[in-house]
Amino acid sequence: MIMERRIKAIIISLAIISTLSAVLADRVAAQDYVAPPVTISKEKVKIDGKVFHSHIVLEKQTLFSISKAYNVTVDDIYRFNPTLKETGLKKNSIILIPTAETIAANESHPEIQKHTAVQELPHKKVEGNVHMVRWFEDLATIAEKYGVSEHSIMAVNGLKDKKLKNRQKLIIPSPAICICPEESEPPTENETAEEEDMNLDTAFEDKDTVQVVFPTLNKVNATLLIPLKATGASSSRGNMDFYCGALLAAKDMTEEGIDVDLEVYDIANGSFGTTKAGLESSDLIIGPVAADDIRKLYSLAPGIGPVISPLDPRSEAVANEHETFIQAPSSQMSQYRDMAAWIKEDLMSDDKVVVISEKEARANDEGRKMIAALDSAGLAYTPFSYSILDGREIQIPIEEKMTDVGVNRVVIASDSEAFVNDVVRNLNLIIHDKFNVILYAPAKIRTFETIEVENFHNTSLHASLTYYIDYEDQRVKNFLMKYRALFGTEPTQFAFQGYDVARYFLGLYSKYGEYWNQMIDKSDSNMLQSSFVCRPVPGGGFTNTGIKRIIYGKDYSIIPVK
Repeated sequence: MIMERRIKAIIISLAIISTLSAVLADRVAAQDYVAPPVTISKEKVKIDGKVFHSHIVLEKQTLFSISKAYNVTVDDIYRFNPTLKETGLKKNSIILIPTAETIAANESHPEIQKHTAVQELPHKKVEGNVHMVRWFEDLATIAEKYGVSEHSIMAVNGLKDKKLKNRQKLIIPSPAICICPEESEPPTENETAEEEDMNLDTAFEDKDTVQVVFPTLNKVNATLLIPLKATGASSSRGNMDFYCGALLAAKDMTEEGIDVDLEVYDIANGSFGTTKAGLESSDLIIGPVAADDIRKLYSLAPGIGPVISPLDPRSEAVANEHETFIQAPSSQMSQYRDMAAWIKEDLMSDDKVVVISEKEARANDEGRKMIAALDSAGLAYTPFSYSILDGREIQIPIEEKMTDVGVNRVVIASDSEAFVNDVVRNLNLIIHDKFNVILYAPAKIRTFETIEVENFHNTSLHASLTYYIDYEDQRVKNFLMKYRALFGTEPTQFAFQGYDVARYFLGLYSKYGEYWNQMIDKSDSNMLQSSFVCRPVPGGGFTNTGIKRIIYGKDYSIIPVK
């Protein structure tokens, strides 16, 4: 009995010792904790003529450690990032850190920071709701939600541009009211938790501030012409996925009060399966895919429209021939133009643009198009060309073309995988020599299997893409859940495209009806996979110039920018 008591006492003592050891270990660990270092970002942005560091928040970084690294106060950071007081620091978020010059200028001219907060405007009563911006929303999606124009929201809230902040409060004007810039009011403190479905007349302000009123249609008749049983090179799998995505878009719109009558025709055998009268009775037509089939469609029914080319970038030429034609996929040239525009937006006085091309290579049309886009943007750049056989000895000559003060913004004017891979390899060596390098490239570079993804992060790749899916976007998460529940499988990129095309163009027509062609260039929208920025072609139809931007971060993150 005594022995049993001793054993129990020993067990209890060991348990107490174990507990105390754990507590002491935790205390020692807490005492040994070292805050993660903060590296000063070399990425700078210019806003209203003032320069800021663009800092990406890493895990466990604090406002105190960030302010100490940049030699600013916590109040300075709050001043230019007012939403931090509500949301706090979040991993992978981007905050603006003012430079010493910006702080000095702000102290002498405090009015420069008006862009960071909602501006006070003359009081004038405007009927409407108050909407709190969520992190995944932009101005286009909010305007579409309430059935009003982006211009009206900007006017009521005194916004100078389309940039919004998380949890920012916006007044949403009544769709039946024309809002002019001088007739705006300040935000109120009221907030609505849920937005009501709008089924009223939509007011839209054109570029000359003339009121245009459009009745929202409760029903849209649409036709989908797509080869679902294609064989050989034209596989039907992608087309079937596109069809499924379009069906889900029609279902969502029906649930929101817009009755969508979608007639689908399998044109794999070369026949449209419908008559001229049937085509002309449709409000809009999605498809066919191939340019020759689209021309054949117009020959059968010249008065139809709009006709949306959903998948093939090569169909863009038809936009020069028909006023009711819309090219949905943006072109390769749009990527090059966006790439040039992005460089121009980021370029600082100490930076340098370096264009690297392959010497004595065969005619490279894509390389010439990239250079043409840079020239068209008015960018001054330093050209450098070399042969891939010189790749092992070319690092120093490239460095001699670069600056060691600012950022070297590099473009590789080639679509040759072997050459691009060699340049990226050399850029990584140059970065190791302490040169600040950022690589700008179109989407194709991401398809090169010989380039390690790590090298994209090392070079801070800024990629301009026709398609990109951000799986952290709440809209994408909602789509995934609905698609899986409805079809019992994972959506492909074709399914995302089917949803985006159907949702955007059906929504456009339901808002503006036969006036769609007057409003399409004022209805830019960032969808799940695509961005629609449709612009008129002189004497023809419309082409989409929308591009998605992503940045490969040094911390191995991929950051959607646009």
